[in-house]
Order: sequence, then structure tokens, then C-alpha cells
Amino acid sequence: MPNQEEIRAIPLWINGHAYLTMAPAFIDVRDARNQQIKRRTPRCGSLEAAAAVAAAEQARLEWSERRIVDRSALLGSLADALSGYAEHFAGLLGEETGWTAAQATAEIASAGDALRSPAPIDAANGVIAILCDRHQPFLAVVRLAASWLLAGSTVILKPSPHVPSALFALAELATRCGFPGGVINVLHGDLEVIEALFAIDSLPHLRFAGEPAAAARIAAIAAGHGKTLSD
Repeated sequence: MPNQEEIRAIPLWINGHAYLTMAPAFIDVRDARNQQIKRRTPRCGSLEAAAAVAAAEQARLEWSERRIVDRSALLGSLADALSGYAEHFAGLLGEETGWTAAQATAEIASAGDALRSPAPIDAANGVIAILCDRHQPFLAVVRLAASWLLAGSTVILKPSPHVPSALFALAELATRCGFPGGVINVLHGDLEVIEALFAIDSLPHLRFAGEPAAAARIAAIAAGHGKTLSD
């Protein structure tokens, strides 16, 4: 077992760089195969949510004014880079979900396909928050993000606090591939940070990927703020 002081916290990814925060508490991220604590995620709240939304809003105009062919090219570059690091990403997913190597590798390959060929959407661009649970920790989020990014939106990804590493690594990889700071952001936490996102008036678009029971709990939070949750 690692010493408690040796267990590192995963930072947020905001405005194109790792964003450290003085969180009041942390959530253990365990190896699903043996329950060993591997890393931690901060329990974020309103301050971190506001910082992520501000970064996404600042980046949105420049990103939306790019030609769609240029946004598509960047998504393709990210897909190629993801393929190059497929073993690493599959390892992160396998460790935190307990999936077999074959399952995790297939998830990464499908995410690359989603980045290369996003499903078109007919909606005005904006700032989109995409939430997920531990049952759909990567591919479903990448599919949603790719479609909105291609349409000119900027995104805030809120991974499961128990399966955070692959989405954080994807945001870092996107910056290496040339995505401008603020286009892809990552927040950590649980219901408190979700509540904080719904409380931000300038963030009308929130999406969720995961099990129906979790979706119902988050939809109830949304309703309390006069908003709806979409999948």
C-alpha cells in the first residue's frame, strides 16, 4: 500500500493547463481490481465551477469563428494522438473500471472513431457541460463532446470522481494537439460541483451520460434551478 502522503490528487484542467485548487476534501480513486487507492480527485464547488465556465466562455467566440473544417482537423489530430496512446488510456480505464484489456481497448478505439466522425447536431453553439457516471466514463462523453466541439461550442467535462483519469488525460492531450485553452475543460467532484454548475445562469446546456438512476438524481437538481438535463 502506498503511503497516504504519496497518493497524488488529479488537478482540474482549465484554460489549457492543470489547475490546482485547495479543495476541502478529496475522493479516493481505487484500482477496481484490488481496491487499492491509486490517486484522488478534489471535491470541487462553486469557485472551481465558475473558473471553468469563465474559461469556456472566453474561448467560445474565437473557437466558434473558426472554420468547421479547421475544428474537424483538430478533432482528427486528437483522434490520431489518442490512438498513439491507446495502451496508456486503456490502462487507465481498465484500472479504474475493472474492465478487461479488450473492453478498455475497444472503448478507446470507438472514442477515436467518434472524434474523427462526430454526429452532427443542429443547435446554436455555447458552453456545454457534459457529466457522466462511472458506468459510462469515456466513450459516451467523447461522443457528446466531439459533436458540440465540431459545432463551435466549448465544453466542460465532469467525469465520475471514481473514473477521472482518462478524461483528464484527454484534455491534456487535446492541448498538446493545438486546441486553444478553454475549449476543453475538466472539473472534478460529485453532487456539490454539479449543483454549482446548474446554479450558473450563463450555462444553460448540460448533458449527462450514465445510468437512469443517476440521471434522475441529477435531473432533480436541474429542476431545482429551472433547467433541464439532456442526454
